[in-house]
Formats: sequence, C-alpha cells, structure tokens
Amino acid sequence: MKLVVVSAGLSVPSSTRLLADRLAQAVQRQTAVDVEVVELRDLAVEIAHNFTNGFAGGKLAAALEAVTDADGLIVVTPVFSASYSGLFKSFFDVLDQEALAGKPVLIAATGGSARHSLVLEHALRPLFSYLRAVVVPTAVYAASEDWGAQGLPGRIERAAGELASLMTGLSAPASPSGPAGTAKADETAKADQADETAKADQAGFTVVPFAEQLAALAGR
Repeated sequence: MKLVVVSAGLSVPSSTRLLADRLAQAVQRQTAVDVEVVELRDLAVEIAHNFTNGFAGGKLAAALEAVTDADGLIVVTPVFSASYSGLFKSFFDVLDQEALAGKPVLIAATGGSARHSLVLEHALRPLFSYLRAVVVPTAVYAASEDWGAQGLPGRIERAAGELASLMTGLSAPASPSGPAGTAKADETAKADQADETAKADQAGFTVVPFAEQLAALAGR
C-alpha cells in the first residue's frame, strides 16, 4: 500500500513536517506501507503558474499523480489566520475534484497556540468532506507547548491506527462476483433451504417452496 504525506510547512526545520513524519511513522508501525512525502514549499511556483496558464509543471504533475494514486493520505498544514495556509489550499484547488473520492485521509495541523485547534473541525474536515474523502475520526493538532507533552503521542497513535485500519479495509479483496460468485450464492441458498426443510420435518410439518405455492395458485 502507498501512503502519501502532504506537508505545507514553510520553514526549515518545520514543526509541520515533524508532525507529518511522526504520523507516517506511526502508520508504518501498524501496517506495511510505502511512504512518499510531498513538500508543498518546493511546489509553490509551479502551483502559481498552474493557476495562470492551466499547465502543471513536472514536479507538480508528479505530486498530483502521487496523491491521486495513494491508498491513504496524511495532510498537515500550519495555521495561518485561524485557517489552513493558502499554499495548502492552492494545492488541493489544482487537484482533480474526483481524486480524493473515497480515499482515507488523516488531517493534522500545527500552530503557536492551542486556541487554534478548532481549525481541524471548522476548516480542514469540511474541505476534505467536500472532496468526498473519508476523513478519520481523530484529527491531530500540535501547538508549541504540545511537543514533549504526554497527550500528543497518544493522539498520533490513535489517528494513525484509524488511518491504517481504513487503508487495510479498503485494500482487502472484494467478495466474489460474476458467474462463479453467483453459483456460490446459489449453492449457499440451496443448502440453507435444505437445512430449513430438515428442521421442519423434525418438527412434524411440511415446507412447501414458495415457487410451488405460486404455481398451485395459478392453476386454480
């Protein structure tokens, strides 16, 4: 399975990238995934050009393809003006609107104060719900004071576990379909009917199949 991490951090080093890496590592501890990181800082110029000329440069096109083909996403943004960053939003604006439909997504954000933690619920979750992604229940916000505190690692592990479960469930083999699957279903139905008939015989009454009942009514 392929896990793509989208980080919108601007500084180097970046607390946004640090949180993204910790979330990805937590997912890797719970299921086998190949991780690819998309640093939006490196794509800023190509994203701007895409808005003006409608053409995705080489690096941006590769990033968009990686996100589209991913089995799951981790998206992390710094908080600017009580919302996600403009660079973060711009990247998902140039992404095809159908690309995230049904895709598991873990949302996360970083900020200087815990007062901005609601950005996850009033900005990020509605955005990815609009894009028809499957957003995991636990979102992760890391304020400056959260680094090294007890609560953050637990939230990271819980959110990563939810994402891993969704990714594993969606990649499980589907139930049989087509002629083979239909035949199997017919065999199961016949076995169930025979079992019910046997139980009825033991109870002292006769089971008349519904088709025979209809035929009898039609002949009257």
